[in-house]
Amino acid sequence: MKYFIVDAFAEELFKGNQAGICVLDKRIDDNLMQNIASENNLAETAFVLKTDDGYDLRWFTPEVEIDLCGHATLASAYILMNYFDSKTDIISFNTKSGILTVTKKDDLFEMDFPSRFPKRTENNRIVQESINVTITETYMSRDMLILLETEEQVKILEVDIAKIKNVTECFAFIITAASSNNGYDFVSRFFAPNAGINEDPVTGSSHSTLIPFWAEKLNKNKLTAKQLSKRGGTLYCENKGNRVKISGKAKLFLEGEIKI
Repeated sequence: MKYFIVDAFAEELFKGNQAGICVLDKRIDDNLMQNIASENNLAETAFVLKTDDGYDLRWFTPEVEIDLCGHATLASAYILMNYFDSKTDIISFNTKSGILTVTKKDDLFEMDFPSRFPKRTENNRIVQESINVTITETYMSRDMLILLETEEQVKILEVDIAKIKNVTECFAFIITAASSNNGYDFVSRFFAPNAGINEDPVTGSSHSTLIPFWAEKLNKNKLTAKQLSKRGGTLYCENKGNRVKISGKAKLFLEGEIKI
């Protein structure tokens, strides 16, 4: 199968988040997909298969299949539009989270994702013991959203991965604060140790929760976000009620073949 590695939410190589993209010409076994993702050892490997009404898309971490992934969706659209279907500027994916569309707008790829508004919950004692800054508030959707007071606290955050793995009532942990940089509205970091991802460089799916959260807090629907990992990445966001728009750029790193 054709295989690509793409840096998503990146304006230059070696930034953003790496995604492996496998373009299939026939269906393959779930166990084989998981083995390929484990062998690739990237945060996400996506498997794309053309169908009569678009494309099937599935996402695997090195350890599990997940229900929604932003950066691998953006990367998949980038590969299809540039190397397989260059005449189109909109692609529909059939996924575990329903139909997701990606639209190419100049050098940006705009994803239409479900909104996952978080609900306020009690601060978790184990989570607080797992990080080196004081939690302001805690919310829950698929992921636990942890609000901090300042952007600097998000930057200096250290997480005790072994301890936080004991918290199992959520898929992952989003750490966020309002941005002190005039170019951004909010910042975040993302940790999913129980899915084999200690820290994800740039996470599209977390913004299904972050966008409605910050849209309400800041009273604005168009937002620019920065994920403060070592690689870093910029996401252009829009709150659309029960949907969110998440846009970013991408760069191709590798093109090759997987031999099975």
